[in-house]
Amino acid sequence: MALATSLTASMSVTSLRESRVLKTTTYRRKQRVKQQQQQPQRRVQAFFGNFSHFGDVVRRDMNFLKKGVQRGVEWANETFRIPQVKKAVDDVVWLRNLEDPNFSPPAQPPVWPQPYYPALSGMDLMMADLKALEAYVSYFYYQSKKWSKPLPEAYDAEEVADYFSHRPHVVALRLLEVFSSFASAAIRIRMAGLKKSLRPGSSKDIDENLSQYNFGMVLKETMLSLGPTFIKVGQSLSTRPDIIGPEISKALSELHDQIPPFPRPLAMKIIEEELDSPIGSFFSYISEEPVAAASFGQVYRGCTLNGSDVAVKVQRPNLRHVVVRDVYILRLGLGLLQKIAKRKSDPRLYADELGKGLVGELDYTLEAANASQFLDAHSHFSFMQVPKVFQHLTRKRALTMEWMAGESSTDLLSITKSSSIKHGSKYLERQKVDAKRRLLDLVNKGVEASLTQLLETGILHADPHPGNLRYTASGRIGFLDFGLLCRMEKKHQFAMLASIVHIVNGDWSSLLQALTEMDVVRPGTNIRRVTMDLEDALGEVELKDGIPDIKFSRVLGKIWSVALKYHFRMPPYYTLVLRSLASLEGLAVAADPSFKTFEAAYPFVVRKLLTENSAETRKILHSVVV
Repeated sequence: MALATSLTASMSVTSLRESRVLKTTTYRRKQRVKQQQQQPQRRVQAFFGNFSHFGDVVRRDMNFLKKGVQRGVEWANETFRIPQVKKAVDDVVWLRNLEDPNFSPPAQPPVWPQPYYPALSGMDLMMADLKALEAYVSYFYYQSKKWSKPLPEAYDAEEVADYFSHRPHVVALRLLEVFSSFASAAIRIRMAGLKKSLRPGSSKDIDENLSQYNFGMVLKETMLSLGPTFIKVGQSLSTRPDIIGPEISKALSELHDQIPPFPRPLAMKIIEEELDSPIGSFFSYISEEPVAAASFGQVYRGCTLNGSDVAVKVQRPNLRHVVVRDVYILRLGLGLLQKIAKRKSDPRLYADELGKGLVGELDYTLEAANASQFLDAHSHFSFMQVPKVFQHLTRKRALTMEWMAGESSTDLLSITKSSSIKHGSKYLERQKVDAKRRLLDLVNKGVEASLTQLLETGILHADPHPGNLRYTASGRIGFLDFGLLCRMEKKHQFAMLASIVHIVNGDWSSLLQALTEMDVVRPGTNIRRVTMDLEDALGEVELKDGIPDIKFSRVLGKIWSVALKYHFRMPPYYTLVLRSLASLEGLAVAADPSFKTFEAAYPFVVRKLLTENSAETRKILHSVVV
């Protein structure tokens, strides 16, 4: 019994040992297999590095961002009530608000009403239907033909209104463009004003001039962005410092020089379309780049087949539609202004006059006729030069004229004011002095030319800004751009002569009489009050050698202030001459601050009074002597 027990215990111990050995062997085998499996991974980690930490960081960041975005979405949903808005939009789209859960269809749904004509047969009804169909077709055909009606060649307010009434989208888009441009300009001006108010310790006068100039620069950039019509308006405003102020006028005057040209291939295509032949059929050479770019066109220098040097002026593409559209919008605005202000006079007439003038400038055959007429009227004045027109090379959108060789007033002024001349260089200093002499000679001849047009020929150049003047090598003043001419009656010429004499003499009551003869003073105006206002404004003018010792632009500004107060009617020729003289004085004063327009003009006026034997001049001369 004891032996059996001992054997059993020995066998159990042996089996336990074998089991432990087997487990140990199995564990070691698994460890070796695991190590073998991990060996390539360790090699990869040893080669590339261990990215497990980087992966954990990325996962944590992604979880953080996901939670942040989720919180942001929850905040937006709660703040802006996005789910409610989405549901409301969805209900509108699906018309759920119109759904009635208690809806029940009628027992007998209504049917489409049928016509009942007991007195007519089926043939009669068919013929009536055919006639009705014919009427509908005719109506829609007529409406469709309105879209094909072209823009009128000559400006007519009613036809233009009819044309654009069928194109409201064109007007609406342009209105949006104009409004956004001026709104942007207003914001920029307002921001500049705020910056100025936050800048301490600056001079009030300097700040005022600077703010006016900055306003003018913003206005200039706005008009440049809005295209040719607004550029033309800006150029006209730039010559009226008496109305808009000298700083704004100075900024807008850059519109004469900073107009971007349109591409040359397009210009050559327009020339070929107008002349109905290739360029080489008429010209041996046309410059690659335009020598000048204006609001309505640009100019190339060329040479004809017979060797004549010419200036070829090409109109901008699609210009007529653009200009007439802007004038129509201006007319709409003035009509709205009339209703708001409840004015008796119709301000839309100003837009109509502007439209006629601008559309007239778009026909270069009219400009060619103006240039020929201006040449015929002034050819016997030796100090003036006008280029001749090549009629066979001129059409509505292309104008060919004799090339005018000469210096512009801007070039002469830049040489005069140049600061790059080295001290001690006699040649350069002499060049500067000579440029100043030529500029003053140009101004003196310009004053004489303006008075000649006013008092001798009665035909006035209607765009007398400095860019349209040249000083030739022979010492003559040359004129360019004859898009508009102004013509005067003889009685108005004498009245204008008298007004200049009365301004020089300070005889304000006689000046008002001359203005009345020119239809400037409105009927019923209190002449005594106007005379007193003129005496208050101009009574302090001092005379030096019998001539007012004051700038012409200052006298002009004071006369304009009285004219605006009493609503004078300023005729075009009066405005043109005063504008031209003021512009010329500005050029001269820039070179010589002591220049006086009255001093340059008065000898011509006196010579006119002494040489012309007429009742009108004798009357004026008698008033001067007395």
